[in-house]
Amino acid sequence: MENLPMSEPETTPSDWSAAAAAVRPDPRPWIGGRRVEVDPGRSFRSENPATGATVAELPACGAAEIDAAVRAARAAFEAGAWSRLSPRDRGRKLRAFADQVRAHAREFALLDTLEMGMPIANALGDMQEICGHVEATAEMADKLLDEVIPNDPSAWVLNIREPHGVVGAITPWNFPAYIGISKVLPALAVGNSVVLKPSEIASLSCLRLGELAAAAGIPDGVLNIVPGLGRDAGAALARHMDVDVLTFTGSTATGRRLLEYSGQSNMKRLILECGGKSPQIVFPDVADLDRVAEAIVGGITFNTGQVCVAGSRLLVHRSVADALVSRVVAKARAVEPGDPLQESTTVGPLASCAQFERVRSHVDGARAQGADLLLDGARASPDDGCFWAPTVFGGVTPGMRIAQEEVFGPVLSVLTFESEDEAVAIANGTVYGLTATVWTSDLSRALRLARRISAGAVTIGADPTAGRVDATTGGFEPHRQSGLGVEGGLGGLRSFTRLKSVTFKS
Repeated sequence: MENLPMSEPETTPSDWSAAAAAVRPDPRPWIGGRRVEVDPGRSFRSENPATGATVAELPACGAAEIDAAVRAARAAFEAGAWSRLSPRDRGRKLRAFADQVRAHAREFALLDTLEMGMPIANALGDMQEICGHVEATAEMADKLLDEVIPNDPSAWVLNIREPHGVVGAITPWNFPAYIGISKVLPALAVGNSVVLKPSEIASLSCLRLGELAAAAGIPDGVLNIVPGLGRDAGAALARHMDVDVLTFTGSTATGRRLLEYSGQSNMKRLILECGGKSPQIVFPDVADLDRVAEAIVGGITFNTGQVCVAGSRLLVHRSVADALVSRVVAKARAVEPGDPLQESTTVGPLASCAQFERVRSHVDGARAQGADLLLDGARASPDDGCFWAPTVFGGVTPGMRIAQEEVFGPVLSVLTFESEDEAVAIANGTVYGLTATVWTSDLSRALRLARRISAGAVTIGADPTAGRVDATTGGFEPHRQSGLGVEGGLGGLRSFTRLKSVTFKS
């Protein structure tokens, strides 16, 4: 694919349409510092969910290609050109990598829009944000310090952190380039080599990372990208005996399977960010219900609700429930999905027809269980694109499926409570524990709930999607079946190292 020019504020919809028509992506895997040929008889299609058009035919790589990528990664790690490079020098190359990503931001954004329907303005914003994360991580590359452990006078004990070796990364389709870069970045920063398997729904932007890494001076074999189906390429990576760490973002069901694969293979360490059913808890002392309603709608419609941290459960005190819900419904009704190639569009389609049907199943199930459909965003079929408008359910009880399972669409469930204890019980009443939001003017209450709610990250008074953990924060670790392992900040870097104790005896 030819490099596309950087996006300018005056870009028009017709410019994006013309750029889309000119896209000629290279779908081949990137292994050992080059594109490699794969058996053309095994392939899968990438489709534009807004139109149903084919974006690309990609090779359905499997165990052979994964093994070649792991061998290339291991050889690069053992050679030491990256793993034994000083942290400061690795940081310099990562900053050069950020420059490459920034220079190709328009291309990355367009590929993500075409493959999974993210509005182009959001995709451009993602690329701007991730470049800042790369630069922040590059600055932290030399901040993981070894420690001298006090001991008796006859011994000197040193704790040192070392890279694991080969890291496998499996990424989802909802933020293809953003999460792809987020996954490989901390692993590279501390000296590992990486094999990345992107989602089959949206692979093309991740496949471009190899060339950009090479242009930034990252040695051959340090970053490898292999497209393929999860049941083949993903399983082969998760089961590979020479992969030391596997990092994954996706469903809890797949996370459980990866735990099994780890045990069946070499007991590789896992870093998992899985599903969520994040609560937004609103107390009657909030100062501005209009602001809260706007944030709630923004949180559930951002990326068409296809966000693991989406605040999909609205827990509101009964005394303000009617006033808040009426505002939420009015604001949600005004949100209309549109052409993701128009910069004015804020909500695009769902990422695939399969996702459309999953959302429909959840909505139909909620109605069957007696929830009140306050706002219906359904379409009869995805024939004209996989679009689904905001949907709001009232009268939801904690045991309903719609209150327990992750929908991954613009669907909001409203539950009410009377007391702080009841709010906490409802908030903690699912198998998940990813994020939560507390809306209150009482700082003491906010801090109490931040400690009582089972979640890896708690936001006080803000749209939860605005609080995505990045390299500049202290990081977080999911609770319960939302995953395990730290992501973000120095803690996230440590996740990709192992601790070694060295003892000097006199």
